[in-house]
Amino acid sequence: MPDPSLGSSDGRERRRTLALATWGLFVGLALIMLAGGLFGTLVGVRSERTGLPTAVSSLISASYYVGFLVGSRATLRGLGRVGHIRVYSALASLLSAAMIGVGITGSPVAWGLLRLVTGLCTAGLYVVAESWLNDLATNQNRGRLLAVYGVVTVAFFGMGQVAIFTFNPLAVTGFAVAAIVTSLAVAPVALSEAAIAPNLEEAEHISLRELAKVVPTGVFSALLVGVAHGAISGMAAVYATRVGLSRAQIGMFVALPSFGGVLLQWPISAASDDVDRRAVGVATAAGAAGVAALLLLGSPHHPMAFVLIALLGGLSYPLYSIVAAYMNDWVAPENLNAAASQLVTLYGMGAVVGPFAVAGALIVFGPTGFFWALIAMHAAIALFFCYRMVVWHAPLVKRPWSEVSLPARAFFVPATIIAFGVRRGRRLVNR
Repeated sequence: MPDPSLGSSDGRERRRTLALATWGLFVGLALIMLAGGLFGTLVGVRSERTGLPTAVSSLISASYYVGFLVGSRATLRGLGRVGHIRVYSALASLLSAAMIGVGITGSPVAWGLLRLVTGLCTAGLYVVAESWLNDLATNQNRGRLLAVYGVVTVAFFGMGQVAIFTFNPLAVTGFAVAAIVTSLAVAPVALSEAAIAPNLEEAEHISLRELAKVVPTGVFSALLVGVAHGAISGMAAVYATRVGLSRAQIGMFVALPSFGGVLLQWPISAASDDVDRRAVGVATAAGAAGVAALLLLGSPHHPMAFVLIALLGGLSYPLYSIVAAYMNDWVAPENLNAAASQLVTLYGMGAVVGPFAVAGALIVFGPTGFFWALIAMHAAIALFFCYRMVVWHAPLVKRPWSEVSLPARAFFVPATIIAFGVRRGRRLVNR
């Protein structure tokens, strides 16, 4: 039901206050993501152009997610001591220095260490943003606020990936531009009004063991989704370079999954509000596996391959939002910020594995191993959600049909098929 005060002076004042509290964060995140998309793609292409072995390239990609594990845990403690704005500014400054550091050195060891630093900073910035938004959100605006956050991060990251065609990956220029844009991202957040920025007096804590007891579906699915997304973001540039795409085509190939995620983020997330989130997860993960299988059948140079890679990202990337929403459904309100930090940690743990899994598949199958790995990863996600639906019963549709959104209705047929299979599986388990 709409909030009756939205059209009142009080409602307008709340929207104004919310805009003042978030404008700097969203502008800063847009710049961070723009630089991050450019930087990550430059590193992937540069590692291929310099002839690094597949195992070394995957290690450099995985080190980024190792930094995720450290950054997501350390940032929550810093928020309680010095606040969101100072932590954000420190992380962005360190990220800028690490980016230019990769550009001025040719050592793979240095690249790995600096990628670890960029992962630490990026994870910390995610925790700052999600904690900031969770603190400001209400039941009436939480969905819209998080939707803006998702679109900003994914869209500008994709724009940064496309920008690679203007830079030579072997030169320092692109890395310098990424570092400059990251430095500029400090300004809008530093200029935010300190009085309306969140202030956490004491960091909340919930261990992974405790979280797994409360919401095992969310914990283990976050790991699996991290594996799949680490494979896509970490190794797509390596695959595209290896099959001989041009620099402009590489930029498009690695950016299109992000743009697909922007287009399908809202309908898939909206459907998960009205239909069992696990059923939507099964449908989207299985769809992503199917699209990856189609990519095996055609040439990577054909225009249809670019359409399919966008669809793959459109189905895969919203899985993170589904997992996050499912976790928030079960976590107590006082533990939401701590759970957000643990979610980033779990995602990072899975994403460390993704590049190594793809590297192994590339060694065994050649370039097509990239898609064989993605098929296996998304199939595992779909099967896990099916398993949890069998062992933990919940009603499929949570609202009357007349109140179900159009995106959710689009999922009704596959969700019904999934529910039928779950009922049959539950009968077999209970025998």
